[in-house]
Amino acid sequence: MRWPWALLLLAACTREVAPPLASPSATPTPTVTARATPTPTPSATPSPAASPTQARLTYAFPVAGCRVTYARSHHDYPATDILARTGCAYVSPVRGRVDEVTYVDHWTSGTNRGADRGGLSVSIVGADGVRYYGSHLSRIAPGIRPGVTVEAGTRLGDVGTTGSARGTSPHLHFGISWPTARRDVWWVRRGVVPPAPYLDAWRAGRAASPAVEVARARRAAGAEVPPCESYCR
Repeated sequence: MRWPWALLLLAACTREVAPPLASPSATPTPTVTARATPTPTPSATPSPAASPTQARLTYAFPVAGCRVTYARSHHDYPATDILARTGCAYVSPVRGRVDEVTYVDHWTSGTNRGADRGGLSVSIVGADGVRYYGSHLSRIAPGIRPGVTVEAGTRLGDVGTTGSARGTSPHLHFGISWPTARRDVWWVRRGVVPPAPYLDAWRAGRAASPAVEVARARRAAGAEVPPCESYCR
């Protein structure tokens, strides 16, 4: 009668010393592995610091609040004269910084120097890398000076007849070019690509940057400051 009890006792001892089963957390499960898969980082989406050529910019027609007319071409070099009444606002066509300002009209018909023909003028370098130049202004807007940051639509000055526009209908001479480090290269500043197609787009409320065309003209010129070829006095 003692053998069954001995067998039961032996079996109980065997169960007590058996190694415990492995914990479910001891080995990774497929679920854990799936959660460890990296998720997309913020750099996978456009960053606010994206380069201006990649970011969408807002453009404004450079004369605001007035009826205007403008030609499809300009004499001897690419530019556009935008006819508007004296005092109409000349505004920045795009976000950027003020590059150059001419506060004093030095033009005379006796000398007719190219550097003086613009009279009062303001140019900006836009966030798209393009320089925009407006001249023959009747005044410079308060606070506008080199280095100031402006937005599309910021008033830079007023349409007028200074410089070689004296005695003509008031208008804004509008030129598009690449920026230059030199301040005496008025033949670049006055315009290197025709503005009319871009004026058409901005007037219609469409964003259109001349950056590609300006870069192409820069490569064709072969130098930051190519020689003057017309109206070079």
